[in-house]
Amino acid sequence: MSADPLYAVLLTGPPASGKSVLGAALARDTGATLLDQDVMTGPLTTVLSDILGADGDLDHPLLRQATRRATYDALLDTAVHNVEAGNGVVMVAPFTTERTVSAAWERVRLRLRRAGAEPRLIWLACPGEELVRRMRERAATRDRSKLADVRAFLTSPALRPPVVEHTAVDATASMAEQLRQARQALRAHR
Repeated sequence: MSADPLYAVLLTGPPASGKSVLGAALARDTGATLLDQDVMTGPLTTVLSDILGADGDLDHPLLRQATRRATYDALLDTAVHNVEAGNGVVMVAPFTTERTVSAAWERVRLRLRRAGAEPRLIWLACPGEELVRRMRERAATRDRSKLADVRAFLTSPALRPPVVEHTAVDATASMAEQLRQARQALRAHR
C-alpha cells in the first residue's frame, strides 16, 4: 500500500465465505500486513475451548463470552501498531458487532483514523446454500454446530450484511474479480 493514504481493511463475511483466502491475496496485492484473527488468536482460543468444554465450537456461548473482547482487542491493537509504524493492514475477522452496530463501527473507525489509516469495510457476500456447501467440503470442527442446524445458521446474524458503510464483494466470483472489487473499495470515498 502506498504511504498516502494508509488503509486499514476490515474484511468480513459469513463463515466459509473465503475471508482468509481473499485477505491473503489482498495483502499480497497491496503490500499490506495481513492480520487474520483465526491465526492470531486461534491457539489460545483452542486452549480455552478445551478448558470450557466447547469442543472446538467457536460459536459456543461460553467460549464467545470468554474470548470475544480479547480477540478483537488483540486484532485491533496489532492493527494500530502496524499503522503507526507506517504499514497498511488487512484484518480478517467476522466483525459481527462492528458491522451491525453503528456505534461499534464508529469506535473502530475513529481509532484507526487516529493511528493514521483510512478504514475500509469489505463484506464478502455469499449465498447461504454456497456457504453450507463450502462448510461441508472443508469439514472443520468449528462448523459442526452450524451444519447440525442448517436452518438456524441460515437465519443467524452471521449472514446479515453490514448496516454501516461498506463495499460488498461477490465471494462466488473468481479471485481476480474479488481482488478487482476490493481494490475498487480502496479507491472509493477518497
